Amino acid sequence: MNNKAVPEPSSYIMDIKEIMSLLPHRFPFLLIDKVIGLEKGKSIRAIKNTTMNEPFFQGHFPNHPVMPGVLILESLAQAGGILAYKTAEDDAMKDMLTYFMGIDKARFRKPILPGSTIILNVELIKKKQMIWVFRGTASVDNILCCEANLMASFVAP
Repeated sequence: MNNKAVPEPSSYIMDIKEIMSLLPHRFPFLLIDKVIGLEKGKSIRAIKNTTMNEPFFQGHFPNHPVMPGVLILESLAQAGGILAYKTAEDDAMKDMLTYFMGIDKARFRKPILPGSTIILNVELIKKKQMIWVFRGTASVDNILCCEANLMASFVAP
């Protein structure tokens, strides 16, 4: 029998329970439903499903509901946070919070409507100590809806 270690797969599915074990966000601010791909130190692919029951659709905007751009950016940031936590695998980091430090080159290409499945792709651009820089895109039906560069820092609560 071969006793060599089996290499870790480069992509897998992370369910909501594992996501909630990493992120401090909860309803209505947890904006990731599942992770469908993750390559530590490189990238993550996650899903956010939208329904008319989302609280933000009730007031943004009545008779023409669209997902607020800041929440699309927050979805990308949460995916980046998961990538950072899974990449670092540092027990001390798991007790830290992630704070936005900056958003650059944000562009909104198409509104996201209720009933959409948003594919969030986030790539790690660089990491220096506890500061992480990501490039993210949000797409629906293979159409780019939002893109941005995001910067985050991990800090003790």
